[in-house]
Amino acid sequence: MTPDTRYLIPDILKDGVNFVSDREQVLREWLNEVLAMSPRRIAPASSDASFRSYFRVWCDDQTHIVMDAPPDKEDCRPFVAIAQAMRTLGLNTPEVLASDLDLGLLLLTDLGSRQYLAELDQQSVPNLYADALEALARLQVGGDPASSLLPPYDSALLHREMELFREWFLGKLLGLELSADEHHILDQAFAVLTDNALAQPRVWVHRDYHSRNLMITDLDNPGVLDFQDAVVGAVTYDLVSLLRDCYIAWPREQVEIWVLDHRARLRALGMTGLEDADQFLCWFDLMGIQRHLKATGIFARLNLRDGKAGYLPDIPRTLGYVLEVANRYPIMADLCRLLRVRGVDRWRPADFLR
Repeated sequence: MTPDTRYLIPDILKDGVNFVSDREQVLREWLNEVLAMSPRRIAPASSDASFRSYFRVWCDDQTHIVMDAPPDKEDCRPFVAIAQAMRTLGLNTPEVLASDLDLGLLLLTDLGSRQYLAELDQQSVPNLYADALEALARLQVGGDPASSLLPPYDSALLHREMELFREWFLGKLLGLELSADEHHILDQAFAVLTDNALAQPRVWVHRDYHSRNLMITDLDNPGVLDFQDAVVGAVTYDLVSLLRDCYIAWPREQVEIWVLDHRARLRALGMTGLEDADQFLCWFDLMGIQRHLKATGIFARLNLRDGKAGYLPDIPRTLGYVLEVANRYPIMADLCRLLRVRGVDRWRPADFLR
């Protein structure tokens, strides 16, 4: 998440007069009502790859976070329900202190500004990932897959996500016109990756469990953000999000150790269907290809549709995961060959920005 300046706080001068946007005025009036006083300061906290914006509010000696989700573009209700459900499972998600769902405004507890990504290195990663994996296990073992709270991560959704790669990255960003054979190769790969995901034990899936959505906290580390799109899906999905993070990479040998340790943790907590370690690693690897194809497509769309070019530098790392894993699985050989023939492995952000 990066600072967002769509809302200008404090007021700016326009034609010599203090000017506040209509949306900002609504936010300020609502804060005055729920806090029973005017905030001492309001400043942009962060934004994400959606229409939501976040502000840090100083009031007396406390800070809070306001989530601004314009109701014509975002629905706050899943955030509220899932935040409470995850807190019940023992995850450190923000507490909703006040809300107006019709306005799309939430007042939240502040989990701080120490993002995992900014502080991860060889020295810090063992402890930080140990905390993150322990919290993930609580989510996966504690969440009821039969609950109606979360939608299923089904075949249709898995395919829609991978189609973002075909449409936005290959088609719109790279401008490639694929042949019928190349479309068939993608169709076949997408089918294999979907089957792989659906074959796995079903758990609650955060869906963006990575270093930009985990905050370092003094108590109950980590703080967990951006969970409103959670689903019921494959057991390895969030594990891939964390350990093959689109924003930071670790040696494969270390990643496999973390993966198998997590499998052992889940089995010790009573999860069944994880008896075969090699199968679990295969699930993890192929799940990663699905996620990274999706992420590459999303990064391209964020740039082309939303004017957010900041994710382009993360595409080479994300595609690198796809190529590295696909190269080791014969069932993915055609996909790997297609991407290399089309020069995807050589693409860099400068190719598009120059």
